[in-house]
Amino acid sequence: MSFYTSLNGLKNAQTELSVIANNLANAETTGFKKSRINFADIVSSSSSTNPKLVKGIGSTVQSIDQNFSLGPIQQTGSSLDMAVNGEGFFTKVNPITGKTFYTRNGNFSLDGAGFVTDVQGSRLQVLPVDAAGNVTSLTPVDAQAPVTNAAGSDFVGITVKVDGSMMASYADGSVNSIGKVALAGFVSQGGLLQIGGQDWQATGISGPASYDQPGAERFGNILSGSLEQSNVDIAEEMVGLITAQRYFQANAKAIDTATQLSQTIVNLRT
Repeated sequence: MSFYTSLNGLKNAQTELSVIANNLANAETTGFKKSRINFADIVSSSSSTNPKLVKGIGSTVQSIDQNFSLGPIQQTGSSLDMAVNGEGFFTKVNPITGKTFYTRNGNFSLDGAGFVTDVQGSRLQVLPVDAAGNVTSLTPVDAQAPVTNAAGSDFVGITVKVDGSMMASYADGSVNSIGKVALAGFVSQGGLLQIGGQDWQATGISGPASYDQPGAERFGNILSGSLEQSNVDIAEEMVGLITAQRYFQANAKAIDTATQLSQTIVNLRT
């Protein structure tokens, strides 16, 4: 039985090493959120077993949780680089598949049609506003700056305010409102499904996204010209790496000891 108990420990140590390695590999990934592994013990017993004789048979991985704490903010100077100083997520829609994604990576740019997109071409979502800049609907739409305004003047650039207002400037000096950046919130952030590329999708565990404008409740404000960096603490991960290595070595030693004991017993019997 000690072989299987220690084998469970080896497998769990390998999983923990993989989680830590993934965190370290993404220490410089914009908008990345680190993960943490949780273990649970396994016992072998039944209703008729004396509780004083119950023995453990190892451990198992109970969960791998995501940590959505705010990462450090880095200044970039680009108006379409955005960071959220709260719990909100940027919302993106793939124009080909129509799928919706959520991210903390605010690295956006303009495509040839004036849409605000990420590097994969997914379009940033905004909340529509009226002439006074007030939000008229909480149903997000694509963020798009017309390449020319009603007077035929060419597009110059976009500015983003703290409240998420996106303003398109034109050569004749006019400014048109595109909308306010739509921020998504979830009942359970830990239930979001990681799909890579610093993107998440909603699941039944996370609950559906609720949209609101920046500054509302816990969603946070928009910091233009900035990007949120990974929330990985390298020193903390290195300590965890050493601990996981010792955990692996201890279980390997236990297997080695059990092997020696078994061999001794066999030799005695022969």
